[in-house]
Amino acid sequence: MTPAKHKNLLELRDVTIRFGGVTAVRNLSMDIPKDSIVGLIGPNGAGKTTVFNLITGFYRPNEGFIRFRDRDITGLPPHRICGKGISRTFQNIRLFANESALENIMIGCHVRRKSAWWMMPLLIPSCVREEKNIRETAWKLLATMGLEQYANVPAVSLPYGAQRRLEIARALATEPSLLLLDEPAAGMNPQESTELMDFIRHIRREYELTILLIEHDMKVVMGVCEHLWVLEYGQCIASGTPDEIQKNPKVIEAYLGEEVFDA
Repeated sequence: MTPAKHKNLLELRDVTIRFGGVTAVRNLSMDIPKDSIVGLIGPNGAGKTTVFNLITGFYRPNEGFIRFRDRDITGLPPHRICGKGISRTFQNIRLFANESALENIMIGCHVRRKSAWWMMPLLIPSCVREEKNIRETAWKLLATMGLEQYANVPAVSLPYGAQRRLEIARALATEPSLLLLDEPAAGMNPQESTELMDFIRHIRREYELTILLIEHDMKVVMGVCEHLWVLEYGQCIASGTPDEIQKNPKVIEAYLGEEVFDA
């Protein structure tokens, strides 16, 4: 179950969650090594986004535990988990629609802010300096994402691809060590998907990240991931390298099909 490369950054052990009589995730164990790019794949409704919600504190598991940097984070609220170094994007883009692109990123930066909210109106020097640094950081992230031209444009007015990049920039603004990407290639054409692979590799190196992604685009998954877990009906049916997953009969039967890898 473990891609043996580095010390594990995140561990899930026998994690189970039920909604009424439905078990959405059952006995899931995952070891995610530091500095890796790994993936979680499976058919629609397999429980992938539920796993993200468990890791980031939106759901609390009924059984099992989750450890991050050797500390138990099971059931902590989302803001505390984000503060510990886990950030995410969403399958359906969630930006502050009426705030500018720059302001969206600045909001992400405020997770690390040391000054209290009431200090800014009083123009306390340390708070003013911190706000200046936050703005500079946000501008740098805009440049990294190629979004400078949208700095003062409301997020709702940005093209779809730019909104995707902005959401990733806001996640990076929280200074994570683990970044969860939920279908980052959704809605992208083949050229954009190829560029996304290079971008994911770049931000892993640039920001010294570990990345866990959910993705249906097999070209992206097989192109960037070093290890994969495959879910079906909330259970892990296979785990291994991309090459091992492509040859796994259970995976081919349940989800991928021969034609996926020939495409």
